[in-house]
Amino acid sequence: MVELPPVPDRVDPPFLDGERAAVEAWLEFHRATLLHKCAGLAPEQLGERSVPPSALSLRGLVRHLTEVETGWFREVLGGEQVQWAYCSDDDPDGDFDGVGRDPDEPDTATAVAREFAALAAAVEASRALAAGHASLDDVGAGTRHGRPVSLRWIYLHMIEEYARHNGHADLLRERIDGVTGE
Repeated sequence: MVELPPVPDRVDPPFLDGERAAVEAWLEFHRATLLHKCAGLAPEQLGERSVPPSALSLRGLVRHLTEVETGWFREVLGGEQVQWAYCSDDDPDGDFDGVGRDPDEPDTATAVAREFAALAAAVEASRALAAGHASLDDVGAGTRHGRPVSLRWIYLHMIEEYARHNGHADLLRERIDGVTGE
């Protein structure tokens, strides 16, 4: 098994909460869900593809959500110029397509540990950037397609992004070892 960051507890979001606390709780729930879907698998299992010709894998989802966290929080909210970890103009789907294809990859376990650490760092950066904004109505310093974006929209999009991909993760995990559940 690869040494991954500890899997956080999945805490059900409160039924009665303010808007900001609610969207933050739902995003944290979905971030934790992805890590739960990956827990206990060998590095090679994390890279197993769904069905041909799809490049979808749990490892690819981790890489993709690292890019998504970076794009929405650091680039759009923070206005940073970012260096993408996996995608490029030449390989826009490198987060999925590049899994297991790096000739400089020392071994799969090391690469997987590095990828999970990159996701954890991206999430921490996202939390820090969001915490610096007092209101969900705050507009990011960057834009998406030339248009301003509010912190509220970013949170809601991130919840949607994780929820959709957690559905993929459910199916991938069941295919790999039969584990099902929330």
